Amino acid sequence: MSVVELRPSPADRDAIASAIRTIQAETVALGALEKALNGPLGRNVARAVERMAACEGRIIVTGMGKSGHISAKISATLASTGTPAQFVHPAEASHGDLGMITAKDVVLALSWSGESKELAPILAYAKRFGVAVIAITSRAKSALGRAADVPLILPASKEACPLGLAPTSSAIQQLAIGDALAVALLERRGFTSDDFHVFHPGGRLGARLQFVRDLMHEGAEVPLAPRGTRMSDAILAMTNKGFGILGVTDENGGLCGVITDGDLRRHLHDGLLALTVESVMSGAPKTIEPGVVASAALDVMNGAKISALFVVDGKRPVGILHMHDLLRAGVV
Repeated sequence: MSVVELRPSPADRDAIASAIRTIQAETVALGALEKALNGPLGRNVARAVERMAACEGRIIVTGMGKSGHISAKISATLASTGTPAQFVHPAEASHGDLGMITAKDVVLALSWSGESKELAPILAYAKRFGVAVIAITSRAKSALGRAADVPLILPASKEACPLGLAPTSSAIQQLAIGDALAVALLERRGFTSDDFHVFHPGGRLGARLQFVRDLMHEGAEVPLAPRGTRMSDAILAMTNKGFGILGVTDENGGLCGVITDGDLRRHLHDGLLALTVESVMSGAPKTIEPGVVASAALDVMNGAKISALFVVDGKRPVGILHMHDLLRAGVV
């Protein structure tokens, strides 16, 4: 059966070319942002991180229109990485939502032009109650730029939109600087995968951040046999436990080797049943610790092309984790 190659139509080619131009324009904008961070913008980013890290309340993120959508995402990223944050819609602020802002907070306000009139009540409120304002804008002399304690002035950016109107490249810059602030704060706080799991218990991400100790089999379920065990007994133990693997322990109870189905096949013609486990086992087995996240266990299994890992505390086996456990938990 011949394969017919479908060639893109002129309309398809136009769409692809447009998509490439958009990505290129936004890539240029990000390059300009990176360059700017080596100058005054970078110094002000450091000041902003300092203010945000010292904040005793929350980071109040606000913006109107597309900047508002970016603000909401930045707020969510901050909150999920250990920095308490809340999005306040500027149009709702003067209708009661100013009460969400306290003197212990820091305001992070976004406006590309810096002239969004909806931000005025928040800026006036911040000035009245001594709330620090960090601005993300493209114009230092705008109303927002002048009102800010720490202005983050983004470089000029050509929008991908052929009309130069729809926020595209500018929105990407706003999002990128917001992510940069969140990651810098994450690193400053020493935020770990354990902390991340607290805020992300659901979905596949939450599953991947579960700990090995939460998924492993332990106690009598762990297939183990001491050195000196005859293979006739070892095979029964392997069969009864159902993991297709057996751990071999030394005189101190430490894991010194493993026997897999492959090891059994390799020794079928060596009088297998009469041998002892140390004659058949493979040394230096792959292991993992109980406090490691499940995604790391998956990486070890995939890298070694194995389907089970013994879980050890030091050298002592305390559990076993099978690929099926990761599948059931949604890690894979």
